[in-house]
Amino acid sequence: MTTRQPRYSKEEFARLGRAIYESEVRLQVEHENYGKIVAIDIETGAFEVADNSVNASKQLLNRYPDAQIFCIRIGHRAVHRFGFHSHSNTSA
Repeated sequence: MTTRQPRYSKEEFARLGRAIYESEVRLQVEHENYGKIVAIDIETGAFEVADNSVNASKQLLNRYPDAQIFCIRIGHRAVHRFGFHSHSNTSA
């Protein structure tokens, strides 16, 4: 089994992934797939949508075995959120 290696710095990887999502992918997926994950090959612009990042990545790797995969949750700024976040806006 071949081990895939990153070919970009973390910063360049994130910049390219976001740019492709915003310019090429977002309008195609956002309306019907809010909250799902889109996996994007930052070298080809190919993408797959699934309920989670594992399935989206597997689908993309089936088509592009050497893909450099950037994932993002559709309609959100990131795939996952870390730490506590309260949605209530109450004041004491």
